[in-house]
Amino acid sequence: MKITPDYTVIYNDDDIVVLNKRSGLLIAADRYDEDAPRLDIEAEKEFGKLFAVHRIDKDTSGCVIYAKNPEAHRNLSMQFENRKVTKIYHALVLGHPLWETKTVNSKLLVDGDSRHRTVLNQKYGKVAITDFKNFGNCGPYSWIEARPHTGRTHQIRAHLQSLGISIVCDPLYSGNQHPVLLSEIKKRWNGDENAERPLLSRLALHAYKLTLTHPKTGEEVTFTAPYPKDMEATRRQLSNIFGVDPIKE
Repeated sequence: MKITPDYTVIYNDDDIVVLNKRSGLLIAADRYDEDAPRLDIEAEKEFGKLFAVHRIDKDTSGCVIYAKNPEAHRNLSMQFENRKVTKIYHALVLGHPLWETKTVNSKLLVDGDSRHRTVLNQKYGKVAITDFKNFGNCGPYSWIEARPHTGRTHQIRAHLQSLGISIVCDPLYSGNQHPVLLSEIKKRWNGDENAERPLLSRLALHAYKLTLTHPKTGEEVTFTAPYPKDMEATRRQLSNIFGVDPIKE
């Protein structure tokens, strides 16, 4: 069986490294799953000591930046804390939102239930703001862009859930774990249903872009993480069939 690489390198210099991680990897230590595979441990074999400055969910693929020294760590951490970083995610969701854009400004309480999910809680939650854009419908699905202004755990997933929307194959926030199958979206499909492999069978959420200030040069830089193979195959098929493409949008 071919093993999927844990990451590819988007950018690297003396102060930062930007990686495109696969789904299923933690980016740093986690109190709930101490033995789970970690991106930082694998990447440190190549780059030496790394400092985490932000987090994305284990099941989310995409763009992760690490600092390579204490000075860059302080600088980047302050940028994230002060909401100076633009974060863009792409998600494939179930159903058809009736809006083109939507902003959710609802406080979130992390670890708010027995399943360690993030829940809306206006009394005890922390401020959380996410801008959403609907790229368009693709049969039973829609492509959504999310721009979180804050960095709460599971923020995008919890805010989408508050709108009655769930991401494809979300193990925590969706009751539907059905994978994306080409046979179910293509009218003329002549394959063997018993041998068909899903196009996508994991959380369909990808950290697509990061825009921030380089901690050494002071220049604004943008890093883009190409879709992983499963999400890219899904994008191409849905684009060919339904004419909606989140990359070209």
